[in-house]
Amino acid sequence: MENAHEYRITPWNNDSISDLCGEAFYIRDEESGKYWSPSLLPTPGKSGYQCIHGFGYSEFRFAEDGIFSSMTVFVDLEDPVKYILFKIKNASGRMRKLSITGYVEWVLGDLRSKTAMQITTEINQESGLLLAGNAYNSDFGSYFSFFDVDDNTKTFTSDRTEFLGRNGTYKNPEAMGKAKLSGRTGASQDACGVLQSAMDLTDSEERTLVFRLGAGKDQYSALQTAKKVRGSITATEALIRIKEFWKKTLSAVQVETPDPSINFLFNGWLNYQTLASRIWGRSGFYQSGGAFGFRDQLQDVLSLLHSRPDLVKQQILLSASRQFREGDVQHWWHPPMGRGVRTTCSDDYLWLPYVVSRYVKHTGDDTILDESVKFIEGRLLNPGEESNYELPGVSNQSQSLYEHCKLSIQHGLHFGSHGLPLIGSGDWNDGMDKVGNEGRGESVWLAFFLYDVLMRFQEVAHGRKDLVLTEQLQKESLQLRKNIELNAWDGSWYLRAFFDDGTPLGSSKNEECKIDSIPQSWSVISGAGNSSHSRTAMQSAYDRLVKKDISVIQLFDPPFNHAVPNPGYIKGYLPGVRENGGQYTHAAVWLIMAFAALEDKQRTHDLIQMVNPLNHGSTAAGIKKYKTEPYVIAADVYAVANHEGMGGWTWYTGSAGWMYQLLAESFFGLSRTGNRLTIKPCVPDGWNSFKIKYVFVDTEYHLYFDRNDALEELAISLDGVIQHSNDVLLLNDQTVHDLKITLPGVKSVKLKAQSVKQL
Repeated sequence: MENAHEYRITPWNNDSISDLCGEAFYIRDEESGKYWSPSLLPTPGKSGYQCIHGFGYSEFRFAEDGIFSSMTVFVDLEDPVKYILFKIKNASGRMRKLSITGYVEWVLGDLRSKTAMQITTEINQESGLLLAGNAYNSDFGSYFSFFDVDDNTKTFTSDRTEFLGRNGTYKNPEAMGKAKLSGRTGASQDACGVLQSAMDLTDSEERTLVFRLGAGKDQYSALQTAKKVRGSITATEALIRIKEFWKKTLSAVQVETPDPSINFLFNGWLNYQTLASRIWGRSGFYQSGGAFGFRDQLQDVLSLLHSRPDLVKQQILLSASRQFREGDVQHWWHPPMGRGVRTTCSDDYLWLPYVVSRYVKHTGDDTILDESVKFIEGRLLNPGEESNYELPGVSNQSQSLYEHCKLSIQHGLHFGSHGLPLIGSGDWNDGMDKVGNEGRGESVWLAFFLYDVLMRFQEVAHGRKDLVLTEQLQKESLQLRKNIELNAWDGSWYLRAFFDDGTPLGSSKNEECKIDSIPQSWSVISGAGNSSHSRTAMQSAYDRLVKKDISVIQLFDPPFNHAVPNPGYIKGYLPGVRENGGQYTHAAVWLIMAFAALEDKQRTHDLIQMVNPLNHGSTAAGIKKYKTEPYVIAADVYAVANHEGMGGWTWYTGSAGWMYQLLAESFFGLSRTGNRLTIKPCVPDGWNSFKIKYVFVDTEYHLYFDRNDALEELAISLDGVIQHSNDVLLLNDQTVHDLKITLPGVKSVKLKAQSVKQL
């Protein structure tokens, strides 16, 4: 409820070896006493199970002893309620007496081991609702959770010992051998919630039964919510709304290309992963953080610009409200109270003007700049102190979002002896927290990123007729670019950083981390790099970091192991694991974006194929090696011996949002500026035709791409009218428009390139 870490209703487990349980359901034959689970765990039946994961729901199908069951699990779009929707059909040829038992372990905090003896349970006499509360939770003491089922004759208990039995297990709980449950509730128990509902089914009869798990900010709101969502019709309608919501949200841009794996990933799963896991759940199997990251969710929402700009705006304003008056921000914070950590991390606050600039340019909505947002207040970090976890106060002072962005930029204009921005206790790579923790280390990647921010916000400032800021940003960006070329070029690629003592990192002279991908990528993405140097750097990155034999694009190489000076906690990972020389997909996507910006079509496509998880999981052998879900992006892929190509952290990763941006904007070449769509694809020459549906507000544009060997330049016609540029004016007239884009022929482009070279 509100926070996947601080107020877990049931346990979060991430043990991939042991099948731990926090919620379980059982179907029992009341005549024979035989029972089984409607999903594979914890008590599997003898037959095979079918599991379907859709957008917003999962369905489990099973048949045993002539009883067919489907269990659909989903969460309401608006109300804090999880539905477990059962459909049970008797196909056995005779009357059957069955029961369905639902079991949940209450947490009502972060860890059950801490809260178990603090939980009290009761049955609300009027509604028959099973309630649980934890008054000892400092931030959520008034909250109540509930468990309910559509059956007034149900039996129940909140005693976990009664249900499991002494030394009992989820696979064989003692209560499943008893006729009914005791009805025990109260305090000082090992608390759980168990509901058991009996039913008689004639031959061929089908019955629907709904369990609901929910919460409210107090007992009254919990009761009202539970009352509102009762009944199978309510659950069925909620599921319909969920499917309709995701269909609309994910269909703003749909592609039909020669590559089914790209279609599958782009047409739903990337933005589903971003919105469901990163922005709403803020949780996944490998991390259930619950907190908002200042830079993390700001980056995530960029992938929603085409489909849900309202959510982008919402996140921008939320993030701006976590800025201190001095210009720095909370690295992360826990809702609803706002406890979080203040750090000397050097890139967080710069993502605010970066994302705001992109939002304003994409949507044309500059009114967001006038939104008034308050600051937060907390004590300053002491000299040498890297972070402080606290609950800051909310300042009485508020300023426009534009002023918040200006403050962020001004706070970032602190440079070291090489004229590059200070890295502090880490930049984008938190693991390099000892590179500049004494206050003198500098980041080359941050220099490129800061340059990009300065250039983008110049347009915003110019639009506001803020000549003073525009001139300052121009001056700072020019000087920064000079400093990069003067001090950060290593001969074949750009350095990564300078330690506090001036020692370079990411240099050919280093034994470990000789080359890091992100300064090479951002030398292109930002436009700050010398054109010749950037191309050389990208080739160096390709030669040294792209491992085709194991389908891995390393973050840097060689990994840290015995490095001196010590770069930080990144050395805590084994060499070749996660940030320490494995594939960090976030950075791998940036590398591919840079190749697309260089118009290297074939290399761009080849590298997309490498990071596309469907290609890792397209065969049984591939799955055995990759080991993670092949339909969502993994944050990392290992490059360590004996585990090469094994996927790591899935779902809760910002890589999904960047992968969507890569495909939408760099690969398919769709970029919006207000009501203008610019089309500049970077697809491989082998693609002779493909289609894209693009929704602008309420209007569909159907883009048809075909290749013509006689053309040397891309040609566009809108509803039969030839366009004289790559820009198309979009109108929200609620009629379908046809856009025909003719791609130049491969031979024609090569001949033109040869002519230009000769000239």
